Amino acid sequence: MPRVDPHSYTDSTHPVTTHISLSFYFDFPSSTILATALLSLSAPHSGAFTVDSRSLSISAVVDPVTFVALPFTLEPVSSDAVLGQAVTVTLSNQSQLLFIFKTSPSSSALQWLSPPQTFNKSVPFVYTQCQAIHARSIFPCQDTPAARIKYSAKLNIPQYLSAVMAARHVNRRDPVSGESNGACDDSLWCGEGRTVEEFVMEQPVPPYLFAFAVGELGFRELGPRTKVYSEAVPEMLDAAAREFAGAEEMIKVGEGLFGPYDWERFDLLVLPPSFPYGGMENPRMVFLTPTVIKGDASGAQVVAHELAHSWTGNLITNKTNEHFWLNEGFTTYAERRIVEIVQGKERAVLNIGIGWRGLVEDVERFKDNMEFTKLKNNQQGIDPDDVYSSVPYEKGYQFLWRIERQIGRPAFDEFLKKYIAAFKFQSIDTETFLDFLKANVPGIEDHIDLKLWTEGTGIPPDAMEPASDIYAKILSLANEFKSGRIPNEDEVSNWGGQEWELYIENLPKSIEASQVLALDARYRLSESKDYEVKVAFLQLAISSRCSNYYNEVEKTLKEVGRMKYLRPLYTALVQGPGKEEEKIFAKRLFLEACSCYHPIAQGVVEAILAKHM
Repeated sequence: MPRVDPHSYTDSTHPVTTHISLSFYFDFPSSTILATALLSLSAPHSGAFTVDSRSLSISAVVDPVTFVALPFTLEPVSSDAVLGQAVTVTLSNQSQLLFIFKTSPSSSALQWLSPPQTFNKSVPFVYTQCQAIHARSIFPCQDTPAARIKYSAKLNIPQYLSAVMAARHVNRRDPVSGESNGACDDSLWCGEGRTVEEFVMEQPVPPYLFAFAVGELGFRELGPRTKVYSEAVPEMLDAAAREFAGAEEMIKVGEGLFGPYDWERFDLLVLPPSFPYGGMENPRMVFLTPTVIKGDASGAQVVAHELAHSWTGNLITNKTNEHFWLNEGFTTYAERRIVEIVQGKERAVLNIGIGWRGLVEDVERFKDNMEFTKLKNNQQGIDPDDVYSSVPYEKGYQFLWRIERQIGRPAFDEFLKKYIAAFKFQSIDTETFLDFLKANVPGIEDHIDLKLWTEGTGIPPDAMEPASDIYAKILSLANEFKSGRIPNEDEVSNWGGQEWELYIENLPKSIEASQVLALDARYRLSESKDYEVKVAFLQLAISSRCSNYYNEVEKTLKEVGRMKYLRPLYTALVQGPGKEEEKIFAKRLFLEACSCYHPIAQGVVEAILAKHM
């Protein structure tokens, strides 16, 4: 069948799903959801109709009008480790179909946390992470960003918990008999001590932006469009409110740069430490790791990135993950424009510098498979989680910055607004963007090699490292470390986390353990409350075979699940010759900590260990 996406079984000749109505019954003791999903199609269809699933137990598919069972087949579990299982239903001129199913405790999108794994230690918690192709492990769907959907959801949860979603909250009420739609019997759906939270998403979104969290939640008001939620721990809520107090200002800046904010709310949810990303741009309800709460408002840069997705990524979406740079390159550019206005040009330059270093390192990481240093790349048979990197973010940023330098910022700003207005609520590919660019900036291809930038490997020669006095000073001090010179207190008196991160990232990777110890003795970097600084330093210590810090490495890997920290620390432990003791140490750490990692993070670490053990 002609697929619309290498990461989906969706057939390009079939009608797309336009709306999904979901009913979920959360069973915390079994870490499962008993559920129904009513799919409404863009047109009636006869014959085979295929959707994606992963680890779902589907008990029936029925016509919701006649309640007649519809024939369906489910591919074997082992048929495709990346895609999951195709579900093929036989339709007879139907435009709706109702799935009755149950999720698995091993769902790749869900993390079920027992009370001891939460902040408050008293009640359970569950949350989702659907990017890139994990929505299919929560409900059967055409799990491709090429098929945007609207949805409604009823979440039946224990009464002592509450729920949030990346959708508009409609109501919280007692369950009503008969509304389970076959997901479970009425006595279970309407049992004592249960409540139903109702939500609707009225704008079409790609399935990877489907998101919810259920737990004991509290919130603080930040502004007319923003609340920050977390577990109902006053210290956490207060710290988050201080860190993200400038959210409304950033929204206004974003609107000035990119046009109206079309999502009504911009709420934030600080998740438990196991959340595998810095942030996830779910519309109306951004998910954040607690590691972005640094106490100095610098964590707001992550919020700026997720906010920027409201225009680039959520409004305009990559058609498939092979064009991921259309989401992340644009958003990284937009984030830095917001940061430049809100926090100043120097802060934005440091951000660019850290990104440049990450791009150089990831191009080196893929030296044996340069396909994944392209902006537009071939991911047939590839799990997108395995090739996740800074390349689409930073090379994509560099491409857009190159266009800005060519035509000037005022002209590029007008181009961006026109681009967003032209393609809002659509999913597009690289060719569509390039055609639009050439139509609206005539002759641009005569000055910039567009094919080299989008289809070439590595870093193009006209990419540019940032330049500023403070950036140059940090790199100079890092270079002087080769001769053993540690910066004095006066030179770093105004440094924050970004300055230290940039400094450490630019230190030589092979230095003596004594130099690592001397640097830490003066500035206590191993004890930093800023995980960007701490993890960069610990990575340096591991590379220098400085075992004094292995206790701190163990503590870090057991207290956070953000992949930005797990990937470099585990890789540093196991990569390279003569590291048998470190490999044993890494394997033990993973076995002891993996239950606290999200399934996506577990898979990433397992792949690192498998490659080097």
